[in-house]
Amino acid sequence: MANEVEVSGKVAGDKYRSYIHDEADTTLWRHGGPPLYDDVNKLFEEGRTKEWPKGSLEEIVQNAIKSWEMELSHKTRLQDFKTINPEKFKIFVNGREGLSAEETLSIGSYNALLKNSLPQELKYYKADEESFESSHEAFRSAFPRGFAWEVIKVYTGPPEIAFKFRHWGFFEGPFKGHAPTGKIVQFYGLGTLKVDNSLKVDEVEIYYDPAELLGDLLSGGNDNKTSSSSQGYCPFSK
Repeated sequence: MANEVEVSGKVAGDKYRSYIHDEADTTLWRHGGPPLYDDVNKLFEEGRTKEWPKGSLEEIVQNAIKSWEMELSHKTRLQDFKTINPEKFKIFVNGREGLSAEETLSIGSYNALLKNSLPQELKYYKADEESFESSHEAFRSAFPRGFAWEVIKVYTGPPEIAFKFRHWGFFEGPFKGHAPTGKIVQFYGLGTLKVDNSLKVDEVEIYYDPAELLGDLLSGGNDNKTSSSSQGYCPFSK
């Protein structure tokens, strides 16, 4: 996360995310005010495998998705979103039925990404039993330094952008009763964005293997004495 500092009486914006301080006074924030991204930006800068040139398509796509995730995690009204077209927006994950903007905002990004049709007894993470808040608390607990995200490659430009991404963090806190290992947890995936002329998103498709994420998080010993809850909100905004 970029440190937000006072500069000539104003708060400097985040390096990688737009729309944090634009209309901040009229935006309804989930946690009472604009988020800070100090820790996860530090993790990102120390661990990224690519550093894209300023103004490149790769940088634009990377920052646009970081901005959308920020809005999804921290804004409570779709009317305050600047990165999507709420009336058109759909997200499709691993070929499942699409979720609308309202549905995605209600359940949160983790539950949207981890929903699946496996029988209940085979589900290691039960998205349908998690709330927005409980899902964010679980991953915030597991990744106290944050859960960083980068674009690895962009294959096509707008209006339909195809890209490869990497997501990573260090498993340094408990996850659902599983003890931390201290090791890096990461996974790769592919995605597409359908955007309009102003780069607002109409549709997102994401493909990845959830086992890459959950397998590492469940590898720590099961410690029933260890709580999976924690102080704080979202690992992206520690």
